[in-house]
Amino acid sequence: MTRHPYHRIEAPKGPHYCVYNRRHMAVCFDDHSTEDGYWLLRQKAAVLHTGEFPLQFQGPDAEALLNKLFTKDISKVKAMRCGYGLACYPDGGLLVDGILLRLAEDTFWYAQADGDFYSWARAHAAGMDVAITDPDVFVSQVQGPAALDILAAASDTGMPDRFGYFAVARVPFGGQEVVISRTGYTNELGWEFYTEPHHDAEALWAHLSAAGKPFGMEIFGLDAMNIRRIEAGILNAGSDFNTSTTPFDVGLGRFVDMDKADFIGKSALAGAATEPRLHGIRCDGGEPLIAAKVQLDGKDAGVVTAGAHSPFLGHGIGYALMDSAEHGIGTRITVGCRDGAQHPAELVALPMYDPQAEIPRGKRVDIPVRP
Repeated sequence: MTRHPYHRIEAPKGPHYCVYNRRHMAVCFDDHSTEDGYWLLRQKAAVLHTGEFPLQFQGPDAEALLNKLFTKDISKVKAMRCGYGLACYPDGGLLVDGILLRLAEDTFWYAQADGDFYSWARAHAAGMDVAITDPDVFVSQVQGPAALDILAAASDTGMPDRFGYFAVARVPFGGQEVVISRTGYTNELGWEFYTEPHHDAEALWAHLSAAGKPFGMEIFGLDAMNIRRIEAGILNAGSDFNTSTTPFDVGLGRFVDMDKADFIGKSALAGAATEPRLHGIRCDGGEPLIAAKVQLDGKDAGVVTAGAHSPFLGHGIGYALMDSAEHGIGTRITVGCRDGAQHPAELVALPMYDPQAEIPRGKRVDIPVRP
């Protein structure tokens, strides 16, 4: 297990960590509540030093290998752009997801979710001219309405050109060039920065922190981010999907390019059911509990894969993975909640608001008021 370069920065805040990709990632802090962290994200700017694990793919066959591994057509991802990388097993079951950054024609970083993707990639790279390595890079997210103002203030040269949604740039922060991407795990306005071994991490954080201070930027934990990602319909690898679910089962069919030449799992997905079984949960009387039962007419009909209380929506939210696709949006159910009881609930569409993703694209700038 390893700690990210900003571990000492977090220490005075009273962090509580989980292990993600064999890296420590802060779940919560003693110096603020989960709800305080949520409103920091929605109203100002919040930073999470993540456990995402970038792998580097470099060489003449890098694109060909990634096209074999991922369901999307990677050849369409241009240099200095990002793509969403979703990988399946041969039977169509989901392996992992993450953000793919194309730094050059023959060089990619794949910032993967928790899971052993390295060995899988190495096994399928046999005979190909591509090097798969760990560049020892750590990913941090700056998310919230003030995120781009902070970027403009922190960059030595101002806002980078053509830094739209899913763009990649190299930006000087206090004299240190840093790779950044217009991505995040919140569906708020935001960007991520990638700390490499050659960086002076203390100086880099001091520079970014100074730029963010006037805008109220602070560090927060995964628990607060988790609420927002559920509202936004963002899935967590290993809990919301796993080896037993296909991309179609969990509403990720739009990231499957069945018309491209081939990829691992394509033949299985060609014959798979395409109707989703995963939906949002609205529960007015309780907070859905992960792994609790979803029941329909008193009979087990699915399982809760994510749950929280939304301070913005004012009720319990979550995801339900139903046993059958016939139970869709609008279905009245009961769900097991944190208080140990089954509460009435309803299956709802994802995302729960901002369906066109106007917030992360900078097209919607209204800041919600905390009740």
